[in-house]
Amino acid sequence: MNPEQLRDASMLDLFALEADAQAEVLNTGLLALERDPTTASHLEACMRAAHSLKGAARIVGLDGGVRVAHVMEDCLVAAQRGGIVLQPAHIDALLQGTDLLQRIGHPPGGNLNWPELDGRPEIDAWIARMSRLLDGDEGLPDAVAASAPAPLAAQPEAHAAAPASDAGHAAPPEAAPDPAFGGDTQERMLRVNADRLDRLLAMAGEAMVESHWLRPFGGAMQQARRQQMRALQAIDSVQALLDTPEGSVTRMRAALAEVRQLLEDGHGQLSQRVDEFDQYDHRASRLSRRIYDTALSCRMRPLSDGMTGFSRMVRDLGRTLGKHVHLVLSGEQTQVDRDILEQLDAPLAHLLRNAVDHGIELPDTRRAAGKPEEGRITLMARHNAGRLVIEIFDDGAGVDLDALRAAIVRRGLAQADTAARLSQAEMLEFLLLPGFSLRETVSEVSGRGVGLDAVQDMVRAVRGSLKLSQQPGSGLHFHLELPLTLSVVRALLVEISGEAYAFPLGLVHRAVALPRDAIEQTEQHQHFRHEGRPVGLVSAAQILQRPEQPREGDTTPVVVIGEQERIYGIAVDRLLGERMLVVQPLAQALGKIKDIAAGSLTDDGTPVLIFDVEDMLRSVEKLVSEGRIERVRQAGTEAAVVRRKRVLVVDDSLTVRELERKLLAGRGYDVSVAVDGMDGWNVLRAEAFDLIITDVDMPRLDGIELVTRIRGDARLAQLPVMIVSYKDREQDRERGMQAGADYYLAKGSFHDTALLDAVRDLIGEART
Repeated sequence: MNPEQLRDASMLDLFALEADAQAEVLNTGLLALERDPTTASHLEACMRAAHSLKGAARIVGLDGGVRVAHVMEDCLVAAQRGGIVLQPAHIDALLQGTDLLQRIGHPPGGNLNWPELDGRPEIDAWIARMSRLLDGDEGLPDAVAASAPAPLAAQPEAHAAAPASDAGHAAPPEAAPDPAFGGDTQERMLRVNADRLDRLLAMAGEAMVESHWLRPFGGAMQQARRQQMRALQAIDSVQALLDTPEGSVTRMRAALAEVRQLLEDGHGQLSQRVDEFDQYDHRASRLSRRIYDTALSCRMRPLSDGMTGFSRMVRDLGRTLGKHVHLVLSGEQTQVDRDILEQLDAPLAHLLRNAVDHGIELPDTRRAAGKPEEGRITLMARHNAGRLVIEIFDDGAGVDLDALRAAIVRRGLAQADTAARLSQAEMLEFLLLPGFSLRETVSEVSGRGVGLDAVQDMVRAVRGSLKLSQQPGSGLHFHLELPLTLSVVRALLVEISGEAYAFPLGLVHRAVALPRDAIEQTEQHQHFRHEGRPVGLVSAAQILQRPEQPREGDTTPVVVIGEQERIYGIAVDRLLGERMLVVQPLAQALGKIKDIAAGSLTDDGTPVLIFDVEDMLRSVEKLVSEGRIERVRQAGTEAAVVRRKRVLVVDDSLTVRELERKLLAGRGYDVSVAVDGMDGWNVLRAEAFDLIITDVDMPRLDGIELVTRIRGDARLAQLPVMIVSYKDREQDRERGMQAGADYYLAKGSFHDTALLDAVRDLIGEART
């Protein structure tokens, strides 16, 4: 890698994220090893975390991080092999090494050279200490102890100076380690208010009492059944009298009277039972709703629980930038699902940092504009129409629209004449594009190319939306709309190929019965007009790879999804109406199912799959890019057009995955990623690729086993596979090639040209 890439700020930000995640694994595992130093699962998790950090540090050129992680890995491997038994002194040193790696990821003052300059004495002292421990000398001179780094959490400036892509805050106590980074799966603990628990217990007792009503009700229904049987027998007696010549009128009249009385009695009993059942159904429905609402409230927390430290962060960051800033909170007691609250932490922190850095002016500038020296940022939260609304705005100068328009043209995102016609709302949308920044230089806060697009991705992940606006003379206004909970979703039910599916209603623009003559054909694509613009039309059956059902009538039901330039119409078989669905997560054993987010049941017990709308948009774009869109009204033949070759990158290191993805995508390849071997195997079984690039050491399923599975699968046996690994010994290469790999590239000598040349050798250029 060249020097510019080694100091690529976005790569350093990714290393910081990975350092935080792996430090959580290391802290958890090392504390467990202090109690039981021979636990194989914790030793393995810690060793993998250190190994991943070593590789990530090498990729971004942080030699100090490579040295620290390598020594930690040596110590843990020695413990795995029985060469040493971890003592408290080892645990102390390994924990200090973890803190040191976090400081390397978040260097003091944003000084990117800290590990190699100011931090070198600390690193050298720590490595010397580890050497003595591994040699059997467990004593620790005071001078060395004093030089060990302080824990990252004890540094007050760490939070304020975190880069724009930093997660911002530590996870809440009940959050479990991310298994994607090697953490052990732990039982999740939730704090529940005692009053809510008492109400749940009371309602559970009420439900138990209500359930006892069913037994006598069933007995009464059996009695009514016997009454009906006697009536049928009496009718048979009447029929018999009618069939015999000697049957008298008097006897028949008596039998008919008995039948009539039995039927009247049965009708009365059934009417009473129906009334009782209606009352029970009403009570049971109310009780079920109360139980559900109370159980749901146990998952709800005030928004203030997720804003701990925001006021201090804004104040400290402002002082770092020479500004006086105050955060005003409104509606912080607004209730929100704890899962959404956890995922809101990073985007809210980013938006607040953005407001401090980009929005609030320096004191001199504010005084000259007649404003108070202290800037104000406001965060407001409220419930609106069953949604959580969060607004963040400041009293700064806002976005310089002329500078934004110039940046749009300079970056080649629009021609000058087109940019001149853009409205304010249209220009502000460019701020949400990946890598877009108005800063030409990189600071510890801004200009890193990991910006508002990351916030938008996080908001989309919880089925929310982000909108920007700006009034003249005021700062930028961020408007977030999110569901109150992830466990319930208001959805639009549709029928596709005879089965029910659901679109989350918050992500649907419109549902319409489109007249056949409103569908226009342009070359190989169909489209229709929506809000004055052409919108592409795609069959839901083709997206799901289901058989197309014949449609009757003169209209086609269409659901319009997406936003900005990514709006498409999805043609379905029938619109079934809106429903409130209780979200049921899919079994983890299924892995990620393309285009599907979760499942549910309708009121009558019909199973429903809930769409992952963002994933569906990617599927549509893939069909469009490959020229495989079929006509909605009748199946069309595939168009012979240019197709991008697809590459799957499988690596448990976030830094390595992102680096390889950027390199290959930059050369025109369509790149997907997987976080480990098992994830890669699941993706391979669901999608088609031209090449697989995999690491060797990964959790759940390593790269060698992944290659072996690929070669053992008749459908995948001929698929080219490249191994990219830190293991560069000859026996490692032989092991990889014997498993069936077509190419083996050592990460130790990794550089852009080597990877791209190898990919071209295996599958050629990106387009065919």
